[in-house]
Amino acid sequence: MSQTRHVPVMLQRCLDLLAPALAEPGAVVVDCTLGLGGHSEALLSTFPSCRLVGLDRDKEALRLSGERLAPFGDRATLVHAVYDELPEVLDRLGVPRVQGVLFDLGVSSMQLDEADRGFAYAQDAPLDMRMDQTTGMSAAEVLNTYPPGELVRILRAYGEEKQAKRIVSAIVREREKEPFSNSARLVELIRDALPQAAKRTGGNPAKRTFQALRIEVNGELSVLERAIPAAVQALAVGGRVAVLSYHSLEDRLVKQVFAAGAANTAPPGLPVVPERYQPRLKLLTRGAELPTEEEVAENRRAAPARLRGAQRIREEVAG
Repeated sequence: MSQTRHVPVMLQRCLDLLAPALAEPGAVVVDCTLGLGGHSEALLSTFPSCRLVGLDRDKEALRLSGERLAPFGDRATLVHAVYDELPEVLDRLGVPRVQGVLFDLGVSSMQLDEADRGFAYAQDAPLDMRMDQTTGMSAAEVLNTYPPGELVRILRAYGEEKQAKRIVSAIVREREKEPFSNSARLVELIRDALPQAAKRTGGNPAKRTFQALRIEVNGELSVLERAIPAAVQALAVGGRVAVLSYHSLEDRLVKQVFAAGAANTAPPGLPVVPERYQPRLKLLTRGAELPTEEEVAENRRAAPARLRGAQRIREEVAG
């Protein structure tokens, strides 16, 4: 896969959001979703005095981004970790607080473009979908072993798939004949299971099922539920966090954490609000920002992106 084809989504906007916090000397920024290192390379180039910690659970991504970021020498520290492990990683590196955190929650282009990883529904591949291929259950194992009720729940909750019951009935019927191993068979089954009207809307009919399986296989939402609060916690006062999400479930989680941090939690009617009830965060985006039409025209993977940013404005106060 050529490095040039991978265009980081909403890159300039992410840099602008983080800039005020990263301009100070010795600033540390964490790229929680390193991928091919596009955002990281831009951060290191744009803010010449900052240090970067890059996390990825995918060893192949770490290898490729390591080559790309080699010119920055020891300014970049790359770590094999899932992003909810952020507190442990910073602890090991002896970095108590950071000035910036970036999450780009999309599946990396590399994973979509490499046929044998089974993320893409447009080409036949083994149904794997693990971002870290050394651990955990593959998508095929989920399809072949989960009880029907559990599969319906996953497709509804993670894929927002209205036809979940129909699809799961077909999966259960087919897996008894022969276990699933490849994506093409699943795509065909979904096409056959859906009523005509459902096929006419919203792109490839398999898209929602593949999204649901990917989220389940990688525990993405539960990881994110831990990771966003951990990132906010890691920020120094004045530090900033930017999160790019690609579907409503992720965006909702980010929105909830940011909104809770930006809320005044005082009981009503206090004449003066004590420090401990005051907001810890200031929202930097009005709602979620969307990519421009020009960007979507240039990079179709940017289309579903939603960007939210927040700034740490005070310490936690115990009590």
